[in-house]
Amino acid sequence: MNTILFFHIIVALLSLVSTALLYVRPSVKKMRVSEILVALTVASGTYLILGMNGQILGTCLMGLAYIAVTLFGIVAARKKMLAAEVR
Repeated sequence: MNTILFFHIIVALLSLVSTALLYVRPSVKKMRVSEILVALTVASGTYLILGMNGQILGTCLMGLAYIAVTLFGIVAARKKMLAAEVR
């Protein structure tokens, strides 16, 4: 279980960095990487919640905050990419 937790934390941090880089310099490749990292984070987080009978409410609130931040960055980057294509 500790290995999954370590993997989950590393992937979540990488996805935050990836989303920030995506926002600064948007590209389709970076978009896909960010989306995959978010999906891996959600999948590993779900596995951890199901495997541990811990504080689910606090965990879910942190997960929702993480998803809100990363999805905001991805959507904002997508809008920047679309605006650049229109010009």
